Amino acid sequence: MSDSNLVKQRLPITLAIAIFMQMLDSTILNTALPAIAKDLNQSALNMHYAIVAYVLTLAVLMPVSGFLADKFGTKRIFIMALVIFSIGSLLCALSQTLTHLIIARIIQGAGGSLMTPVGKLAIIKTFDSKELLKAMNFAIVPALIGPVMGPLVGGYMSVYLSWHWIFLINIPIGVLGIVLAYNYMPNYRSEAPKFDIRGFLYFSLASLLLSLSIELLGDVENLTLVLTIFVIGVSLLLAYFIYARKSQNPIFPTNLFMVRTFRVGILGNFATRLGISSVPLLLPLMIQTAYGQSAIVSGWMIAPMALMAIFAKSRVIKILNRFGYRNTLVVNTIIIGLLICTLAIPGIHTSIYWFVPIIVTIGFFNSIQFTSMNSIAIADLRKYHTSSGNSLLAVNQQLAIGFGISSGLLIFKYFEYNTALIDNNTHNAFRYTFILIGVISILSSFVFRRLHSSDGSNLQ
Repeated sequence: MSDSNLVKQRLPITLAIAIFMQMLDSTILNTALPAIAKDLNQSALNMHYAIVAYVLTLAVLMPVSGFLADKFGTKRIFIMALVIFSIGSLLCALSQTLTHLIIARIIQGAGGSLMTPVGKLAIIKTFDSKELLKAMNFAIVPALIGPVMGPLVGGYMSVYLSWHWIFLINIPIGVLGIVLAYNYMPNYRSEAPKFDIRGFLYFSLASLLLSLSIELLGDVENLTLVLTIFVIGVSLLLAYFIYARKSQNPIFPTNLFMVRTFRVGILGNFATRLGISSVPLLLPLMIQTAYGQSAIVSGWMIAPMALMAIFAKSRVIKILNRFGYRNTLVVNTIIIGLLICTLAIPGIHTSIYWFVPIIVTIGFFNSIQFTSMNSIAIADLRKYHTSSGNSLLAVNQQLAIGFGISSGLLIFKYFEYNTALIDNNTHNAFRYTFILIGVISILSSFVFRRLHSSDGSNLQ
């Protein structure tokens, strides 16, 4: 096998490992927070700062990932990101106080903000348009598996080991990723223009404040503060676009949005994830609180979603080749929305195993959705736009996931507090929430109607 073929074979595996480690870490922590709080003599509420610190670090540093990759090379930055993330994980496990844990999570976030965008950039530059879909299809599966496996692994580790292992597990995975990247990742560089510090400050501060407003969204008592932070964040984002239109070398060129497939891909990613993102959180929560099952049982209940995502991986390309991106995304988004609505059908006295076929089917169509959305967004980008476009897509996905989770929880809280509407039954609050976020998902399908039937043909 030639060196070129070996690189093309191992590079998607390298990115998949990094994505899996990051997604697993992002979800596994939620299960272990009570155990960590007890060990560090903190309230469970205060432990939320450890999550917020990581998310805000991603928001600040992710926009610079494309510039750093162009300046120093994809291989160097990717390996550096894995090293930083692994060191941050070790420091998390060694934390003796909440302050130590927060600092360690910031270090983790610094590594995590570069890993996925730079890894994807290396794949975009390695594979031609005909091969890109297959490579991205393989690498994106861990993004579906991580959120599902996180609660399951976290539940077992919290019960049978200790919370330290939820961080230590990252180290051998990180070492494997470093070895693969050292041997098989090309060190692509581009002529990076002078760093746009003003644009970076505008955009990063906007991302920071929008992410902070997302994290505070569930705090109804501080709704005025949340709205203020959100408005300032949106204002800074508008200020960035006004500035970028006049700047010669902005960190994210505004002519990126002149590429229709990128524009639709960005908006579609955001709109669809508003509905989809909250399901992996709400479903285990319902199984535990409404049905009285353990964290381990709820983890096993949603595990089939990940298994079906792996199976669907081999079908995505055939589906896109037959129906095209436009038809696939419009219909697939509607199907996902309807499936989310069906989660409201089983009653409180129904066996929880009735959820399994629904969960399995959601996993199948989620896999199609994420692969299609991510690939169409970069389908028509020119080479000089790949770094900035890829970074912007990563920031957009991070914000969309955060908004989706917070919106789902906010909708649930609204129904939970409206005791007359739910007949004083928490399970009904979950049912109404699934119906509403399912409808939101269905409505998001209209975004993809703006695609042309021939869009994405260069990837097929």
